[in-house]
Amino acid sequence: MAPKAKPKAAPATATGSGSPAVSIEDLFTTLNRHIQEYKYSQAVKVADQVLSIAPSDEDAARCKVVALVKDEKFDEALRTIQEVSKKIAVDFSFLKAYCLYKQNKLDEALDLLKGQEETPETLVLEAQILYRLGKVDACVDNYQKLLKSKIESLEINVVAALVSAGKSSEVQGVLDSMRVKATSSHDLAYNVACSMIERGQYKDAEQLLLSAQRIAQEALVEDNYEADEIEIELAPINVQVAYVQQILGNTEEALASYANILKRNLGDDELTPAVAINNLIALKGPKDVSDGLRKLDRLSEKVDGQQSFKINHTLDLRLSTKQREAVYTNRVLLLLHSHKLDQARELVDTLSGMFPSSVTPVLLQAAVHVRENKAGKAEEILGQFAKKFPEKSRVVLLARAQIAAAAGHPQIAAESLAKIDDIQHMPATVATIVSLKERAGDIDGAEAVFDAAIKWWSNSMTEDHKLDSITQEAAAFKLKHGRRDEAARLYENLFKSCGSRGALVGLIQTAAYTDVEKAELYEKKLKAVPNLKAIDIDALEKTTGAKPEGSGLNLGSNEPSEPKSKEKAKKKRKRKPRYPKGFDPANPGPPPDPERWLPRKERSSYRPKRKDKRAAQVRGSQGAVVKEAGSNVSKSNQTSSSKGSSHNTEQPKASSKSSRKKSRN
Repeated sequence: MAPKAKPKAAPATATGSGSPAVSIEDLFTTLNRHIQEYKYSQAVKVADQVLSIAPSDEDAARCKVVALVKDEKFDEALRTIQEVSKKIAVDFSFLKAYCLYKQNKLDEALDLLKGQEETPETLVLEAQILYRLGKVDACVDNYQKLLKSKIESLEINVVAALVSAGKSSEVQGVLDSMRVKATSSHDLAYNVACSMIERGQYKDAEQLLLSAQRIAQEALVEDNYEADEIEIELAPINVQVAYVQQILGNTEEALASYANILKRNLGDDELTPAVAINNLIALKGPKDVSDGLRKLDRLSEKVDGQQSFKINHTLDLRLSTKQREAVYTNRVLLLLHSHKLDQARELVDTLSGMFPSSVTPVLLQAAVHVRENKAGKAEEILGQFAKKFPEKSRVVLLARAQIAAAAGHPQIAAESLAKIDDIQHMPATVATIVSLKERAGDIDGAEAVFDAAIKWWSNSMTEDHKLDSITQEAAAFKLKHGRRDEAARLYENLFKSCGSRGALVGLIQTAAYTDVEKAELYEKKLKAVPNLKAIDIDALEKTTGAKPEGSGLNLGSNEPSEPKSKEKAKKKRKRKPRYPKGFDPANPGPPPDPERWLPRKERSSYRPKRKDKRAAQVRGSQGAVVKEAGSNVSKSNQTSSSKGSSHNTEQPKASSKSSRKKSRN
């Protein structure tokens, strides 16, 4: 800050030196010059010189504190404020609150601002503190008070606050009221693109982000930035472009963008690589879990003797609450995928204290219990949370229903779904609850679900009417479980309301059991089926079932069926035969062997080689006689035949060839 003009004072004498004394006016001139030239460390030294001469000088003390804040020496600034406050009655609440805000002591900073006058400066600082605390609604209220004030870059912070508060739909209205275009600066274009992402307008967001890239690059080139410096400045926009590509399904482009960002040295920017790492892990999912854990380790600070994961202090100050929660959540999920349950349980236990207003910690805690095969414990935890925080119970109850259904607890799953008021009467929810109760054997409860849904849709004034479909399913369910009177009543109401053919058929089938006269009455309202008169009903009832076409059964008439005339086969066109080169059809010579394509053993001319029995292996001593293998078999056969049959006494004579062989032996 520029110091005010000081009255001339008597020159101070230097102690123990012969150098001439410097007036306070000259010191303030030097102090002002250092501040204008952004030489804050030298400004602090000059301010100390002034305070050594005039310890109670308020301007010198304030200049020193401001210079320390500008030099980002917040600890020293707080010590200076404490020392000066003992000597001078000066209100340093705003500067002290700013230092505490930069140190992430947000609650203390907010308490200091509560008693302050609502100036534009205090309102902006309070809004920034509220934004960091996640109290985005109060933050937006502060910015609404500042819309008419002329604060530089106010629209950028207003849009960021609206996006965080979930009020992205109000962004365009605020820009119109402030008469500002989205492309007036790359920061504003970036924030407006984020609001489009929140509304699901991904294509428009991508185009606006590309415009932000172009605007930023042109401005940086004009300011004579180097190529590497331009890449560092454009990195946050590039990460957001990659995220939009990821959402749009351009996986390869998103992976390449994230990898390119992580390869670069972004200097002091720790936020952009952290967001890129987190999004890359979410994109890969359970693939390459170990690599994801290693990347997250780059974001943590190492504490001696502790194995738990904790984001480093500098990065923790820059990440929003939502971003920090996403990083810790991905860490837990990676630990679960890698079966490191002890580390996952330890980290989950700390998340409830970090994010007390979020449902994510309790969902992760339930996931850990499910992975440990403790589904009952997970159901109990989720049920207690839903009972304690009913306004946040929707996601928790859905998770509880999923876990209970998978664990074989259909009644608990049905009860969980029935507690979600805004979806319990939707057709899909009704069908799921009925199926679960039917599986649990609670037929009366399932029927009550149908009755409640029919009553709700009967009184509903919505255009998307689901009463007919639910009534149809309810009637079929009642008929299935033997409640025919109620099923007939529902079918009758449905037929009267919409004239559905399916309802009429169901009514006739159901009334046939209880009220035959009603069934016959409604049967007359059925329209005749075309070509039905040509079918003999009596003959159809006597058949055993449908027969394939061409079986000879003709149900349309009593005359014998005539065989269908076969279509004449199409004549193949005769083609001129193609002969090999040099072949004369007039003198073809002997015909080729028709079996030339068969293996030799399969040809009729094949004759196997005879086995030489003389090649039998001789065993025993030298000169021993070799007995024929079949001699014993023939003798045994002879004896068995002589014993078994008395009328056949003739024995087969040995051939001359066999006798000749024996004589040789």
